Amino acid sequence: MFTASIGVGQAAETIKFGHVGQPGSLMDKTATEFAKRANEKLGDEAEVRVYGSSQLGSDTQMLRKLKLGTIDMSLPSTVMSSVAPSFALFEMPFLVNDREHMARIRESELISGKLEDAAASQNYKILGVWENGFRNITNNERAISSPDDLRGVKLRTPNGQWRVRMFKSYGANPTPMPYSETFVALQTGAVDGQENPLAQIYPARFYEVQDYLSLSRHVYTPAYVLAGASWQRMAEDVRKVLKETAQEMQPVALEMGAQLDEDLLTKLKDEGMKVNDIDRQSFVDASTPIYDQFESDVDDGEAMIKEVRSLKDE
Repeated sequence: MFTASIGVGQAAETIKFGHVGQPGSLMDKTATEFAKRANEKLGDEAEVRVYGSSQLGSDTQMLRKLKLGTIDMSLPSTVMSSVAPSFALFEMPFLVNDREHMARIRESELISGKLEDAAASQNYKILGVWENGFRNITNNERAISSPDDLRGVKLRTPNGQWRVRMFKSYGANPTPMPYSETFVALQTGAVDGQENPLAQIYPARFYEVQDYLSLSRHVYTPAYVLAGASWQRMAEDVRKVLKETAQEMQPVALEMGAQLDEDLLTKLKDEGMKVNDIDRQSFVDASTPIYDQFESDVDDGEAMIKEVRSLKDE
């Protein structure tokens, strides 16, 4: 328990925690549960307040605000590849087999060493690694079974150069834009499709403006619990609670993600989306150039890939 350190009438410190997820998304559920657990421990010392639905800006804008210290925490995923090249490890297609594999990766030195150090070099601190999830493709042109089916499809992607490179290599026409702008772009036909975890697709109601859902699971994106410039200004006991609770939430996020995938697939089918599986091997074969480029462009890229693959069948 914290001892009271706040005078009468003095407000507890507010910790602003932003993310881009819609209500009901995995980001929303994990951030809300984190805040509940942390606030119970913090008592009157401080209060975590969650701002979802891009209220505090896009992922890129929130990264800037973390550096300035105008917000305290955020939950970025793909955009981390713009922070440091090593984060593009999780841009490699079909690298993470399942959540058990991801749990082993999370406990490895790839996270506690390589990625935490990369974040620290840009003045960010990773408090924990949660989940955005396995990404799937929706569009209005056709069911996507092989890379050939993506040819000419205008596909919204997050702001990350590796995702753009990957879909270009498959023949699509990738168009990076903020998540918050995606629904209108799909509705107006500015883009034909997008790719996201089911836990983002359903809460954003993309089923209202998309016909096809192809269960590609082409990339697994972690969500990083990230702090910035304000971290060192927080009381040590507050930092301890936030860090411990972020770590405590790591297996919970995976469990929530697995349950949401199951529940939301049923709901998306009920909403009338035409659902299909992909020819996974055809995509794996088409992904060789992106691996070659990663291993060539990123320091220790080949070693990181080997490390992840070595953790598949433990």
